[in-house]
Amino acid sequence: MSEQIIIAAATVTGLTILAMTAMRCWQGWLALKERELDRAIRAPEMDNGSPAGAARIEIADLKERIRKLEAIASGVDL
Repeated sequence: MSEQIIIAAATVTGLTILAMTAMRCWQGWLALKERELDRAIRAPEMDNGSPAGAARIEIADLKERIRKLEAIASGVDL
């Protein structure tokens, strides 16, 4: 009987250590992702270029893509 108690106690202890380690890793991963998101949000401010300039370029690119799609829809070869 005492052998079973020792095995059960060791199992519970091992599972507790494993769960705590997994939880610590999860918290570290979440902290890493939070730092990545913060850095991604601040990245346009740190670059030499203007965020407004990048937005204008992106809008121009989208307009060009829309123009091409409209041309394809109307059957015109580009």
